[in-house]
Amino acid sequence: MKRVEAANNDDGQPRDGSGSNDKKRRRKEGKVKKRMQKPTVSIAVAGSIIDNAQSLELATLLAGQVARAATVFRMDEVVVFDNKASSDENSVARTTENEDESESGAWFLVRVLQYLETPQYLRRRLFPMHKGLKFVGLLPPLDAPHHLRKHEWCPFREGVTLDANPTSSEGTLVDVGLNKNVLVEEVLEPGKRVTVAMGDNRNAEIDGFKKVVASSSPREQMGLYWGYKVRYASNLSSVFRNCPHKGGYDHIIGTSEHGRVVSSSELDIPLFRHLLIVFGGLAGLEECIEEDSSLKGKDVHDVFNSYLNTCPLQGSRTIRTEEAIFISLQYFQEPIKRVEQQYSGK
Repeated sequence: MKRVEAANNDDGQPRDGSGSNDKKRRRKEGKVKKRMQKPTVSIAVAGSIIDNAQSLELATLLAGQVARAATVFRMDEVVVFDNKASSDENSVARTTENEDESESGAWFLVRVLQYLETPQYLRRRLFPMHKGLKFVGLLPPLDAPHHLRKHEWCPFREGVTLDANPTSSEGTLVDVGLNKNVLVEEVLEPGKRVTVAMGDNRNAEIDGFKKVVASSSPREQMGLYWGYKVRYASNLSSVFRNCPHKGGYDHIIGTSEHGRVVSSSELDIPLFRHLLIVFGGLAGLEECIEEDSSLKGKDVHDVFNSYLNTCPLQGSRTIRTEEAIFISLQYFQEPIKRVEQQYSGK
């Protein structure tokens, strides 16, 4: 299931013929926007945590905990990585179509995370029946800001393009969870998820052309949390190699009971644009490194910029990964906030 993003058609030239002053003004506004843009925070989770679940129901509940943590702490991206020795580039876009075939824990986790992040009114159109989703009805809803009810108004809504002809010959009908479908200017293939700008006025008419925008627009324009993206990686090194951000993640943190102990109030995270926090599987990140042919033999400090123990006074011999995610994301709240304040100038 993929989103359709709005294309950027700005060629840098004035569109209204007003000359170089408008061109300079737009460049200046663009620089200010880029400087003030909130940094992103991603987490990477070993899919092997699912393999330890004793039933499909328990595996589903575990996946639901990961989704809840990612939403509560406003993660922008969740990367689920497998434990394959070498990278399988073709596997990035592959899922198990035959339900009789066994599905890896990583792919199961990807499917459930994507399902839960999708607004309820879009799920039937975007997710066909699958045995891996049998128990998702037991999970508590994420209730994220983009999971809007029919009576709720927001300048943006998530929608799915329909295979239906609009009354006019142009545009595409989109189901955005209202009593009436909306019409967007672009001509798009059916069955694609899109973010639609609904207008700035609560009382605006549904009729008339709406605009498909980038899924990052609610976050960048209004500071709204608009859910997380889900990405599959065949191994740990693929998490870094296939980063969607230009230049990659500029600070990577590994979490482990063997990591450095430092209090949250004293932790100083360097200024970053894209932060990644990594959680290992049953045997920790050390095993993930050894199973990866691209990383085998490397020290953890060669792989991660920081290697931290976020719960040093644990009373149990082990902390489950789903527990570690909640503990660690709370631990990182204040250090991340301090970095964000530097971008906002506060």
